[in-house]
Amino acid sequence: MAGPGQRGVGEPPRLLKIVMAGESCVGKTSIVRSYTDPHGAPTSSSYLTTIGIDFKVKPVMFDDIRVKLQIWDTAGQERFHTLSTSYFRGAQGFVLVYDITNLDSFQGITSWMKDIHEKAGDEVDIILLGNKCDKESERVVPKQKGEKLAWEHGIPFFETSAKDNVNIEDAFSVLTKEILEKKSCVLYDFDVVALNESKKRTCCAF
Repeated sequence: MAGPGQRGVGEPPRLLKIVMAGESCVGKTSIVRSYTDPHGAPTSSSYLTTIGIDFKVKPVMFDDIRVKLQIWDTAGQERFHTLSTSYFRGAQGFVLVYDITNLDSFQGITSWMKDIHEKAGDEVDIILLGNKCDKESERVVPKQKGEKLAWEHGIPFFETSAKDNVNIEDAFSVLTKEILEKKSCVLYDFDVVALNESKKRTCCAF
């Protein structure tokens, strides 16, 4: 990737808000844990269904750019839908996940895509993941369907396995690259600090 990497590692890290989205039990939490702790993560079958919202921070270097990924893990159950989508605002990237062994989770992708564009706008970057590709014998969603859906929306597509850590790193790298290429939507640590300090000074000035 050309451009911003030459500005040096002395800069504060760039902050990227990434949100996981998709139906319940498609493996969003497993994907997050596989990416943020690939050596210590247990098998996906031991994870509990997400209740509410959680997030993890992943520091990475990308073309000599220090990046801090805030990865928000949202619940997929209908009763948490309003809460989950409220966290879509302000996100620069989305990881939209379905389960290749669950047709309903794939059919729900269009609705989640609509929620993303309504809450976060049309300029956000999205990747589509067909998770649990380690369960090939239980597959009900052909890979071609995932590829076609991603092509229709103009977004990258990967089949992944959180259990076996397949394509997880590649998927997040592609998403990070696409976000960084839109420099205008990226904040630095000092931008946040400066904003907070400005608010304090404004209050004190009066």
